[in-house]
Amino acid sequence: MITTIEELSLNAWASLQTVLYDGWVLRFANGYTKRANSVNPIHPSSLDIEEKIRFCENHYLDRNLPVVFKLTPTVYPSDLDERLAANGYRKESSTSVQIMDLIAAGIQVDDQLDLRESLPDEWLDAVCRMSSAAEKNQGTLRAILSNIVLRHCFVSLRYGSEIVACGMGVLQSEYVGLFDIVTDPAFRGRGYARQVVNGILAWGKQNKAQRAYLQVEIGNTPAQHLYTKLGFTENYQYWYRVKP
Repeated sequence: MITTIEELSLNAWASLQTVLYDGWVLRFANGYTKRANSVNPIHPSSLDIEEKIRFCENHYLDRNLPVVFKLTPTVYPSDLDERLAANGYRKESSTSVQIMDLIAAGIQVDDQLDLRESLPDEWLDAVCRMSSAAEKNQGTLRAILSNIVLRHCFVSLRYGSEIVACGMGVLQSEYVGLFDIVTDPAFRGRGYARQVVNGILAWGKQNKAQRAYLQVEIGNTPAQHLYTKLGFTENYQYWYRVKP
């Protein structure tokens, strides 16, 4: 299942440029998010590993980007994490990938949610504001979201006239993926994130998704608690190795 979820998430969070190299997927998006700017070694390899690492390093350094590898328990080769550590790569951003069965799930949806299947400017503005995205990255984020080929939705919840929570869902096969779940810091603890998540799950279920998946960084206790209450359970973890 790990390879399946990794492929789903690659499709759901589009990079701006992609290179497929002997089973490894190199992604580039002007340095915005590790997810869209990393090497994903998810398929079997045949070339010399040290040669492949140097190839990747050259392509990221040529773009003035940090060299980042995204690793899971099933990477190829199996000792890649140890090899990168021996080459001075530090470990960062350990993340829990969680799965939920939607078939028997009872999902209550707030009728005040706004759900769109095309990107609203106000949704993008709200995500940038609530996540403190640097102005220089906002154009890249718009391009990433606009490059998603799969069917997807943007959900938001307002307090008065202002969006205070939002998130995105991406549908592929029997899965719906949850991304960019964010709440205004001044409105946290009121259940708004849960309402947004339920809206995405309901949309996925209505469109024949049988499972949901998401990624939550280890140490994000409030989010972990919310997803556990909703019925998500950890399937595996991934982490990054970054060249200093």
